[in-house]
Amino acid sequence: MKTSEFDFVLPHELIAQHPVSDRISSKLLVLHKESKTIEHKHFYDITDYLTENDVLVRNNTEVIPARLFGFKEETNAHVELLLLKQDGDIWQALVGNARVVKVGTVISFNDGQLKAECLSIGDKGIRYFKMIYEGVFFEILEQLGNVPLPPYISEKLDDPSKYQTVYAKIKGSAAAPTAGLHFTDEIFEKLKQKNVQIVDVTLHVGLGTFRPMDTEVIEDHIMHKEFYMMSQESADILNQAKANGKRIITVGTTSTRTLEAIYQKHGTFKECCDETDIFIFPGYQWKCVDAIITNFHLPKSTLIMMISSFSSTELIKNAYKEAIENKYRFFSFGDSMFISND
Repeated sequence: MKTSEFDFVLPHELIAQHPVSDRISSKLLVLHKESKTIEHKHFYDITDYLTENDVLVRNNTEVIPARLFGFKEETNAHVELLLLKQDGDIWQALVGNARVVKVGTVISFNDGQLKAECLSIGDKGIRYFKMIYEGVFFEILEQLGNVPLPPYISEKLDDPSKYQTVYAKIKGSAAAPTAGLHFTDEIFEKLKQKNVQIVDVTLHVGLGTFRPMDTEVIEDHIMHKEFYMMSQESADILNQAKANGKRIITVGTTSTRTLEAIYQKHGTFKECCDETDIFIFPGYQWKCVDAIITNFHLPKSTLIMMISSFSSTELIKNAYKEAIENKYRFFSFGDSMFISND
């Protein structure tokens, strides 16, 4: 299958550069995949589409200020790191100006308040660093780091909380699970009043989610692994929901990948923490997800392939065409879509 099949032309002005002032006022395109019909709503209408027979699954990862700007100690060359994955004081990072960073290179941030020593070299700009510091790492990172906004957003984000879900809890993501940015505490309260069950899982967003594809053939693409975690409580609720025929609705592609990865591996939901490189594209046999709340994704991305697999490539192309015609806002700070199974 060709990557080019998932390309489309998007007017530049439809790339959202900032979030809407009120999260729930974003547009909501409702795609009914069985009847192949589309409705145009606002996100505050999402409560009309969920009932007591639904379980809503969200990714409670918290975005860390993962972008660091420092200098190579030996030459004073500027180096930028995007922290991706933690193993104690060892971090995997994507490096700007990577050619100047060799094994043994030490990068200094804020006159040595934090240092990063390169331990090994990965592919395509990836390096592994030992962090050298005194005190609590995440407290230092809060002082020195920057919110890692995607490259298609050129405007400065005045309030970093706008790139954080209201239910963010577990630190570790290099990017926000952006479908969740539309939700507010009030929306969740309304859903609870309707007896919709709400379940948290964790997937720390890294390269596996947002790195562009550079292969002509989809099957040649290699996903990077991302850490995920599910509690026993969440597993019990989801197993019961599946046994009782309830709908399992995921908030975003990261929650979707987490559930499908766990069910694919274990044949059930269970308490676990692991890494996944699951790649979902047309032809994939879905295991457990019944409906998806998502944003509008980049052309030729693994994310648009995933939602095309969930409905169909033709339906998604038609929905995106209609979204463009109706001036929907795209990507991280853009509008939303609910792909319903009816």
